[in-house]
Amino acid sequence: MTDARAAVLGRIRAALAGAPPEAVVVPREYARDPLTGPPDVERFAEAVAEYRARVHRVTDIAATVRGLVAPDATVLVPADIPADWVTGVHTVVDAPPLDVSALDRADAVLTGCAVGIAATGTIVLDAGSAQGRRALTLVPDHHICVVRAGQIVDTVPQGFAALDPTRPLTFISGPSATSDIELERVEGVHGPRTLDVLIVP
Repeated sequence: MTDARAAVLGRIRAALAGAPPEAVVVPREYARDPLTGPPDVERFAEAVAEYRARVHRVTDIAATVRGLVAPDATVLVPADIPADWVTGVHTVVDAPPLDVSALDRADAVLTGCAVGIAATGTIVLDAGSAQGRRALTLVPDHHICVVRAGQIVDTVPQGFAALDPTRPLTFISGPSATSDIELERVEGVHGPRTLDVLIVP
């Protein structure tokens, strides 16, 4: 340690010794209660859209998917995707697991989710039903994600309360994006460049 640095730190320690700072009490009264009424689907849709994701209110998932991809597009799906989600869609099932080059060649991936959080517009995947493995949703450039209204909670603590912390959790808040020191936004760096969220009643 340099002499100057030691001198500065010594003065700080001496000043704190004479008047130690008061302990700061951080409130931990988070709203963890389960929902007692319907979730705020409107708030969820607005928050998702603020992240530049495209939000669709749908009843026919397969028809919406067909409208979001080209007629000859290849859509990756987990092995347990519901059949009525992909009627008339050219799909490739990720079973056995496809290699990275095959994932990269796909036009889109279609999955479900575990939880949607209205306060932040965040979608959480936990590799559960209709979600597949993590790489399936990170490599393709276009992710189409189905969120049922009953999977939406209002707050982040409610979201965590609904999740199993031992599962592989992926939190998605809009398309993948980052910005450099010039604040130039670049999308598609760490995941899909395009995110379509299908909200199903």
